[in-house]
Amino acid sequence: MEDSVHFGDMLKERGINREWVDRAVREPDRTEEHADGTRHFIKRIPEFGERWLRVIVNVKSVPEIRVTAFFDRRLRRM
Repeated sequence: MEDSVHFGDMLKERGINREWVDRAVREPDRTEEHADGTRHFIKRIPEFGERWLRVIVNVKSVPEIRVTAFFDRRLRRM
């Protein structure tokens, strides 16, 4: 799996630890398949206030490319 330039920029800008991203992709609490060819890996991150990290991967590309990552505020009530 590779990273897009945008992905790396967003990790820095949003203060997201790469280990959290790896954990989300490796052991997601939930995944979502989207019609645009992306898979969303969702993982609760206890060490970041129990917030939900969403990692979006383009699974149609070879190799797969991590597109972006962010803490999803819409999932606070899960």
